[in-house]
Amino acid sequence: MKARRYSAILLVPASFGFALLVFPALALAIRTPWHRLGSIIMQVEVRQALVLSLITSTAATALALVLGVPLAWWLARGSKKLVSLMRSLVLMPLVMPPVVGGVALLQLLGRRGVIGGPLYRITGYSIPFTTVAVVIAEAFVAMPFLVLAVESAFVQVPIALEEAARVDGANNFQIFRKVLIPSALPGIAAGVLLCWARALGEFGATITFAGSFPGTTRTLPLEVYLALETDPAGAIALSICLVLLSVFIVIGLRGRWAGALIKS
Repeated sequence: MKARRYSAILLVPASFGFALLVFPALALAIRTPWHRLGSIIMQVEVRQALVLSLITSTAATALALVLGVPLAWWLARGSKKLVSLMRSLVLMPLVMPPVVGGVALLQLLGRRGVIGGPLYRITGYSIPFTTVAVVIAEAFVAMPFLVLAVESAFVQVPIALEEAARVDGANNFQIFRKVLIPSALPGIAAGVLLCWARALGEFGATITFAGSFPGTTRTLPLEVYLALETDPAGAIALSICLVLLSVFIVIGLRGRWAGALIKS
């Protein structure tokens, strides 16, 4: 009886929490001009933004995968004291305002940046306000999601498996490739999906570090922002496209790979 009373008490804030998270997307679906959706997507600037978003988010995810999986392994197997500090730094983009992240990237890779300055003087190449800058900005904000999922998956791999492989003569790279990666594959897949979805929706760091140039740096979230000023209905239609992509990602995670994240 007491448990039921507590359940009834918690039901009210739980219902409001559910509404806060779900109802905005439902309102967006209700207000979407579905009859115009096809024509809006076929507009040249929208198609450019959509294609650019798909390309850059995929490239950012690939970059995060190459860099993030080894980083996650190091966090999972490294010294506890050092790892605790490093994990806090690695996860900083999760709590940093995206615009601040864009400013930080400018200070690092801009024409007068710590690295970008010497690079520009030597090669004449400037990273900001290019498609490369979009990929870097998206990887910066999205890679922590991948690292979290993959580190959790690596932690759950029994050390005994690695020790058995080492006894059989496997070196560290072989253990990583043939033992850790296959065992952690569900977590890696979950991290890839989350990373890709976050990269696809990135706005603040992108517009600050890469700007908004059609066909070069104007991704779909930036197109939505600009459309709000001239065509609110079009902005709603583009927003629902991003929501539908997010729903597919969530369904994919829930169906096959969410377990790795829940355990983390």
